[in-house]
Amino acid sequence: MAKDKKKAAKGYPAQSLKLKNSDYLEQLRLLHVELVKLQEWVKAKGIKICIVFEGRDGAGKGGTIKALTERVSPRVFRVVALPAPTDREKSQMYVQRYLPHLPAAGEVVIFDRSWYNRAGVERVMGFCTKEQVARFLKTVPNVERAIVDSGIILLKYWLEVSPEEQTRRLEERIKDGRKIWKLTPMDLKSYSRWYDYSRARDDMFQATDTEHAPWLVANSNDKRRARLNIISDLLSRVPYEDVAREKVVLPKRQKPGGYREPDYPLRRIPEKF
Repeated sequence: MAKDKKKAAKGYPAQSLKLKNSDYLEQLRLLHVELVKLQEWVKAKGIKICIVFEGRDGAGKGGTIKALTERVSPRVFRVVALPAPTDREKSQMYVQRYLPHLPAAGEVVIFDRSWYNRAGVERVMGFCTKEQVARFLKTVPNVERAIVDSGIILLKYWLEVSPEEQTRRLEERIKDGRKIWKLTPMDLKSYSRWYDYSRARDDMFQATDTEHAPWLVANSNDKRRARLNIISDLLSRVPYEDVAREKVVLPKRQKPGGYREPDYPLRRIPEKF
């Protein structure tokens, strides 16, 4: 109870108090069923969906994407996380390297960070000029208009995390051998520039929060609630329908026809568990 009061005092909304893991898993299971229905509808109707996830380091983008995709087909739900651009890509029109990854009919493409790198990390870390940022913010609404006009459903999610929670999560990465790979030198540099990122985020919202491609902001201080809320919101924004399927019945297996397991010295792994 004391911890809950402390959270509330720091500005956490009431609904972000601790969510039991059993409740989380049950709600996630129900959402996964709906995501499978969405998947079948996308395939049957040739729908194209593009989902952009942005947010500060430690905001929970990776965990949300994993929760979103763990029960659907990777051939339909495709995750795109591009590495740093090559010298050739740096010479191209900025958004050019992202365009080939946009969805075709029957695909859902998820960008784990996107063309908005220019408005965030590239701006804050000095990887581009002020003029390049201004040009990007001016032109990207028109690019997104072209994407939407081509028939793609474009959804842009920003995961908002508090400075206290970001600190806690990054410190956890330092201590946890399973998560240390998530903490890069770039993360450490960007961590110290909280307010530079805040200014960049504010300018990005001002310029690119449009009617045809609005920013959808999720409170991600509670990872479990954020995942459920984002998946639920996604499902509410795509008018999918349940696609009728034939009832599945397993066929009978063939008879052995004289087959016997061979007496072969298989190299079995040790059974330690």
